[in-house]
Amino acid sequence: MSKKNKQARFAENRVLPNVFQPTREEAVAGYKLKGKWREQVFKNTNPIVLELGCGKGEYSVGLAKAFPEKNFIGVDIKGARFWFGAKEAYESNLTNAVFLRTQIELIDGFFEENEVDEIWITFPDPQIKYRRTKHRMTHPEFLERYKKILKKDGIMHLKTDSEFLHGYTIGLLQGQGLEILTAHHDIYGAPEYEPNTPLLRDIQTHYEQLFSAKGKTITYIKFKIH
Repeated sequence: MSKKNKQARFAENRVLPNVFQPTREEAVAGYKLKGKWREQVFKNTNPIVLELGCGKGEYSVGLAKAFPEKNFIGVDIKGARFWFGAKEAYESNLTNAVFLRTQIELIDGFFEENEVDEIWITFPDPQIKYRRTKHRMTHPEFLERYKKILKKDGIMHLKTDSEFLHGYTIGLLQGQGLEILTAHHDIYGAPEYEPNTPLLRDIQTHYEQLFSAKGKTITYIKFKIH
């Protein structure tokens, strides 16, 4: 992406009404919308679903179109990427999809306890090297952050092409005695992949399309952390 295009997207993000770009200081202090997303942003009492590391926002937008009775927030630090999703949501008049630019490790500065109903993690960097362990988005320290904001019966989803991250996460969840609702090593190869997770195969991110085209299997875990 050229620097000019990136700057143009940054500029548009600043005026799109469905994009929120707080400072790190605002997150650390407790963001002004913490506990107020339903009331002040969505103007309803519907469930809140986060997509962490949303990339171009395909999942957030796809789910928002399919489930108007839920509120979706795509979260990523790279605003030039999620500009695609924010732009599509705005032009499609999707009032139940917004985007938040921040680092995932600050996520509990944006949401109150029990404010979030569901969290999707879609194709994160697996951070395979040992020294990068703490950066894995299903590392125990991240799970503790999610636990702070997720309702007691809230659901977590991990969709990834990384067999390493899939196996690491299953082992971690089992080791901590957390509830795995379902786990699939190949969602496209299993005839009964996950009937209770609608559109699991129907909505594909940019990276999922790339990985699938290369013949990589796509894995999925649905679990609880309370």
